Formats: sequence, C-alpha cells, structure tokens
Amino acid sequence: MAAADFLFFNGKMLREGSPVLSADNRSFRFGDGCFETIQVAGGRILLFPYHMERLFRSLELLRFDVPVHFDSAYLQEHILQLARKNGHNGRTRIRLTIFRGNGGLYDPENHYPNHVIQSWELPDQWEMNQNGLVTGIFPDARRSCDLYSPLKHNNYLPNAMAALWAKENRLNEAFLLNPYNRIADATIANVFVVKNGSVLTPALSEGAVNGVMRRYLLEQLHKEGIPVAEGQLTAEHLFDASEVFLTNAISGIRWVQQAGQSAYGNELSAFLFNKFIAGGL
Repeated sequence: MAAADFLFFNGKMLREGSPVLSADNRSFRFGDGCFETIQVAGGRILLFPYHMERLFRSLELLRFDVPVHFDSAYLQEHILQLARKNGHNGRTRIRLTIFRGNGGLYDPENHYPNHVIQSWELPDQWEMNQNGLVTGIFPDARRSCDLYSPLKHNNYLPNAMAALWAKENRLNEAFLLNPYNRIADATIANVFVVKNGSVLTPALSEGAVNGVMRRYLLEQLHKEGIPVAEGQLTAEHLFDASEVFLTNAISGIRWVQQAGQSAYGNELSAFLFNKFIAGGL
C-alpha cells in the first residue's frame, strides 16, 4: 500500500508521523478505545452506515462522552478529505482509531473520543484471491465471549499473536478459538464454512467480531435464498466443509484452500464475490 503524507487528528490535518499520543495515554497503556477499518472507492465510503452503527454502539459501550459535532457526517467529511489530501483517488483503505486520553486505570482525565484517521492506497482492481489461503488453528490464546467481543476494540493481543504464529508457520491466516474451543474468527476476518449447500458462520455470542462485510453477506445470502445460519462452529465443521471463506471490509471475500489436512474449493465464494462485491457493493 502506498505511503500517505497526511493524517487527521482531532480536527487537524497533520503530517504522517506526527506525534498524537503521550506515554500516559490510556489506549497505549490499556488498549482503551476502538477502531474501524473502512474502504473508500469511487469517492464513496463502502458500507458506511454499517460502520457508523457499529462505531457509535462501540463508543456507547466503552463509555465515551461523544460531543454533538462528532457524528457520521463529520467523520464522512474528514475521511474523504484525507483520502483526497493524500492523493488516494482510487480504492483506499482507511483506519479510524478512537481512544481515550491520558490517565490511570481509575482516573482518566476525560472521556472525549480522541480520533486519528489514516489512509493507504489499494490496488485499483478488486479481485478475489487467485490462490487459496493456507490456514491453521492458533492454539495459544482464546477470544472472549462477552459484551465487548463483537467490537473492534484496541485490545488486539490474541489476534496479533495469532498473526505472528501464522507467519512463523508459513500460513496465510489463522483461526482463533473461543473459551469453549470453538472457532470464533480469523486474525483479521470473519469465518464462513459451506457444507451441502448451506452456510454457517460463528454467532456473535461465540466471540466473533460484528464485521460489516459479515453483516452485508448474511443479508445477501438470505435474499439469494441460500441457507445460512449463525451458530457454533467447531473444528470438525471446519475440517469437514466443502468450502471455507473469510470476509472483511478491505478484501471482501478470500477463499481458503487448506486448513490442516483438509482442502477446499471456491465455487460459492467466487459466486458471492462476483455478484455481491465486484458486481455492486
């Protein structure tokens, strides 16, 4: 991804690399905040209402005091402004990070949603991965199943360690388990499996992030009349599937070729990508 010249911080356009945190920052110390990973294409923010609904629900649960001006219109304006300022006129990846300011665990200075927006250029052509992903199950951590697990919060250690583990083991991705040893998510994506024409994805109560692409595809699957369920996804479901695919806001759909000793095709995932993502997201 091409480097950017500018970032947006608390109402100001700054040079990329400008300091925005102090050593006393609660996000740096405690992971106190949340983030959104967003795609801009054709001058518009894809799935923007879904992102905003999740973001403001996250801010409510994380007990931020949201000022009146900090709304979806404000964020939309400055996301698009930053992309233009950085010369990112095609497909663009946006990261919006929200964090509380300075303070100790029990005594934050305030609950204002400090915010940083960053942008990176993406390839103009949006295609599903040609080569399927080779994956494995990360054994060393568990994703929680609680009020905060559906959020994209700044406590990302299990996912970060799973990504390092995948790289060390020459894998493209890793699945994370929940405390019940069922599959919750992949490191940067939601998980879908296909068996006998039916689709299964972990429920949010299973520790899955409430992904915007997950939500969009669930809606499209229902409209298309393809059987789909949100529930418990075990390792047995994974290894016995005919297809496995991963979803997020940037890649859309990536198909999995292998997990352990199991190999998969991509017939349904290619159909879904071509019709509902490349064909008109």
